[in-house]
Amino acid sequence: MAAESVRAALLRASARLADVSDTARLDAELLMAHALGIEREALLIGRLDDPAPAGFAALLARRAAEEPVAYILGHRDFWTIRLAVGPGVLIPRPDSETLIEAALAHFHLAGPARILDLGVGSGALLLAALAEWPDATGLGIDASDAALAVALDNAARLGLSGRAEMRRGDWGDGVDERFDLLLCNPPYVESDAALAWGVTGYEPASALYAGADGLDDYRRLAPQIGRLLAPGGLAAIEIGAGQADAVRALLAAEGLAGSVRRDLGGRDRAILVRG
Repeated sequence: MAAESVRAALLRASARLADVSDTARLDAELLMAHALGIEREALLIGRLDDPAPAGFAALLARRAAEEPVAYILGHRDFWTIRLAVGPGVLIPRPDSETLIEAALAHFHLAGPARILDLGVGSGALLLAALAEWPDATGLGIDASDAALAVALDNAARLGLSGRAEMRRGDWGDGVDERFDLLLCNPPYVESDAALAWGVTGYEPASALYAGADGLDDYRRLAPQIGRLLAPGGLAAIEIGAGQADAVRALLAAEGLAGSVRRDLGGRDRAILVRG
């Protein structure tokens, strides 16, 4: 009996994942490419009629149990870089690229000299910005030792260790420098919000939840932004759905004017403060 082809295995896998993923076909293709040791593009161009690799079944079973694709692959692409990710660190989302887009619109090619990433996580925002502006240096702060280890590893993988310092800390406490670009994607999910098991069962709760209204960390951050932001600089702070007015009010109470930046889906995604 002939071995199942990649094409047939993808069809079967897509059907199996339909109940657990809105991107079942994409998930199946990414897992198949991983099992073959190639990129997805190479899979689609010339490997669909190959025999399906034996290792695909185990990867598919993990995804069927709602384990995030990024954890299964061990990496996630963000902006122009590829980041290693794993349990203990939040998976970077494409929506967070809105903060980098806002920074590009503000600084253009000249770029910022110094960058601060509060809640650096995997290093996504800081390292994407450093990759964009080769003359910049930056500091990433996180309260999680596990996240800092991942961020340090990613900086080394990308050849950015010499320009990226990682430090354990509690938001901006103890930081006495001003930065041209301040990036932050804090926890902003309400404590009683119902999230999918693929998120709550795998990703760290400390990077997701922020009190009953999801604003606890913005209350901590708002008094710090003004003293951390250099004149002419930009702070780009990610927000959740429906939080724009509340976060702008917290900043306004500190004498800071915040504008809203929307993501590609037209949703309010970031509050921008200009120094």
